[in-house]
Amino acid sequence: MYDLAALGAWIEFAVRWLHVITAIAWIGSSFYFIALDLGLHRDRNLASGADGEEWQVHGGGFYHIQKYLVAPAGMPDRLIWHKWQSYWTWISGFILLVLVYYLGAEFYLIDPNVMELATWQAIALSLASLGFGWMVYNQLCKLFVDADQTVLMVALFVVLVGMAWFYTQVFTGRAALLHLGAFTATIMSGNVFFIIIPNQKIVVADLMAGRTPDAKYGKIAKQRSTHNNYLTLPVIFLMLSNHYPLAFASEWNWVIASLVFLMGVTIRHWFNTHHARKGNPHWTWAATALIFIAIVWLSVAPNPQREAAIVTRFAEADGFEQVHDIVLGRCSMCHAAEPVWNGLLWAPKGIALETQGDLSRYARAVYLQAGVSHAMPPANLSYMEEDERAAIVAWYRNAIGG
Repeated sequence: MYDLAALGAWIEFAVRWLHVITAIAWIGSSFYFIALDLGLHRDRNLASGADGEEWQVHGGGFYHIQKYLVAPAGMPDRLIWHKWQSYWTWISGFILLVLVYYLGAEFYLIDPNVMELATWQAIALSLASLGFGWMVYNQLCKLFVDADQTVLMVALFVVLVGMAWFYTQVFTGRAALLHLGAFTATIMSGNVFFIIIPNQKIVVADLMAGRTPDAKYGKIAKQRSTHNNYLTLPVIFLMLSNHYPLAFASEWNWVIASLVFLMGVTIRHWFNTHHARKGNPHWTWAATALIFIAIVWLSVAPNPQREAAIVTRFAEADGFEQVHDIVLGRCSMCHAAEPVWNGLLWAPKGIALETQGDLSRYARAVYLQAGVSHAMPPANLSYMEEDERAAIVAWYRNAIGG
């Protein structure tokens, strides 16, 4: 019989591959059409009645492209719809969310140190948040459809910052950033499925019926398409973040995630301005670099308030004094500001376990490395006893209430 674990891993691999392929196709077409639209020459009186045109060269040939502001006079014989890239990116991404985070909730979704949740509660929060995101965003768009779009983008940014903070209060850091990416990607796919394609179908139906299409449908679709353009790069960062603990495991991970959205805006602003032939705002690259430097700093910056709460929680748990004595005797000869173990010049991974604060701060690592496993001390060089490991496990579980 085939190994079910291996089969499951290959299914996950196949879905992930599909997700990457469809995402590349969607992002590529999105970037291309936005660049094309911004670069159209609209100062020409075209006999076809088109709003603008562009000549491009690629693959050994020339392309003459025209765009009609609302629709052409008649329905073309063949019309290509760009929608399935978006749909399958979301579908494959959601399947991955189920395979990795829902079926592996104990490892990847739930952190008792953050919030005590049953698996069904965590999954329910995840699903509800995705639906909530679309409803709030859609209402904001309807509210600000005729307003300055900068106001709408600021309102959306406030929502995203709020969701970044919310996710870090209920899920693991890894799941929090991944969910913020899924939250944003759901908004983007919702734009295509609920707004852009239905509006285009209304225009097509009008053409086929001999009616003149209403320009408002194109205006609304353009608004949503522009939003997708600015949200794409942050989504890519958030989807890749689960490979980089410095991004998701930082005490300031929700601030890092929020700043990533600003980087997406500054980067896309340069490209969009350039494509529209309105100059090259190089200040955007300086702004992007400064934001990224801030992210790098935040990735290692402590959060004194949260750290103090964690230290108190573990220091007040039953068994703390005993475990502190165990760690001092079995671990701190290496994990110290000045290690005394022969050949060590600094503490492994920079982790010191000398004070009570140190033990509280690295409680989870001690629990995993020396409590539930025998990874530490390496080769059990300091002869940690089984009852000592059991004491570490009991203390940690007392602290988290498990």
